[in-house]
Amino acid sequence: MTEPRWSVRCIDPFGRDRALMVLVENERVVLVPPPGAAAVLSAQQARGLGLALDQAAVRTDHHPGRQAG
Repeated sequence: MTEPRWSVRCIDPFGRDRALMVLVENERVVLVPPPGAAAVLSAQQARGLGLALDQAAVRTDHHPGRQAG
């Protein structure tokens, strides 16, 4: 089964279109930055990132036996 994932559009410091990836892997939320490890988000894109992170966190809450931390 494929782990849940979300993509949040952003730009890099040079104005190029990029995306942040939010994954759930082994009951943890993983944030994968775009190439160059920097992302510039508008207010709307930041809200989208928050939403993706919230959804990923909910997914980890549904795994029995998960570890807090």
